[in-house]
Amino acid sequence: MLTVCLALTLTSIPVTAAAQEAGTAGVRAPFCYEEPVQPKADVSDIKAGFQSSKWLQTIQAVYKRRWPSGEGLAIAQAKDKYFSQFVTKTSFNGLAESLMVAIHEETHMWDLDPSRTSWDVYMSAWINNSRKAMKVPLHGGFPRREILPLITDKLTDSMDGIYLRDQQQGSYRMQGVMAELNAGLMGLPAATVVAEYIQGVGASNSRDIAATNIRYLLLYLRVAKARYPDYWAKAKAQPELRELVLVEFLRAAYWLDQSAPYASKLGSADVDKIVAKNYAPENIAILEEFTGAKVNTSTQKNCST
Repeated sequence: MLTVCLALTLTSIPVTAAAQEAGTAGVRAPFCYEEPVQPKADVSDIKAGFQSSKWLQTIQAVYKRRWPSGEGLAIAQAKDKYFSQFVTKTSFNGLAESLMVAIHEETHMWDLDPSRTSWDVYMSAWINNSRKAMKVPLHGGFPRREILPLITDKLTDSMDGIYLRDQQQGSYRMQGVMAELNAGLMGLPAATVVAEYIQGVGASNSRDIAATNIRYLLLYLRVAKARYPDYWAKAKAQPELRELVLVEFLRAAYWLDQSAPYASKLGSADVDKIVAKNYAPENIAILEEFTGAKVNTSTQKNCST
């Protein structure tokens, strides 16, 4: 399974006025996460006119028609000198297949820019064109490897090895949990809206990444409450963090549903099992206790009640 890793050495990217002004919109129950998406919009003319030298314009043009939030990020990150390294430029189909990784990594670049994020202190997250979580206080936390005892199956074993058992990655705290989750929740739609052009395995774990990182978040909250009451109290008292956790959970449900028609291409056979674990009573209970919201667990899983 391919796994996208969190990059920690980032270049500074200028903050646009729009990004400075954008904040996380308030969430009031009932709330349903959704965003503009037209996965069937015709892009045949863009494919026919593909030129490797115009890879960035191609990404922006495709996403403008199919997923405006992706276009917005591609515009915001247009001057990032590393962007091109994540992109396959040999063909339109190759470009499409590389977009999960490219958008995942460029989300990290935007989110973790020092002008927006101070590691372990506060974080920012590109969610979509109209919603950015800006400088959300994190209050530190504890090493995410401490959730490992709660994982008693092999459903997420390959990612567990990288993000939890690895000495450095396993030491990351709430910042690492949320940063990887947010990047995964951009990488999934990045691949979903061009899925018909993906021919290889470059995006074959897009759904696994989203479902697994939700798993990590829920288990992290459970360990926080059980073993770190001071941290739990501080985090739970932070309305911006509670709101971000709720939005990301509902957002994951939204994109897992949107990507379901391409499940065999964008995920493993274990995704549904991981999602079922995420909706176990003990995990929904900790989510609802932390956020103060009730979430749908049957239909319309992208909604609170």
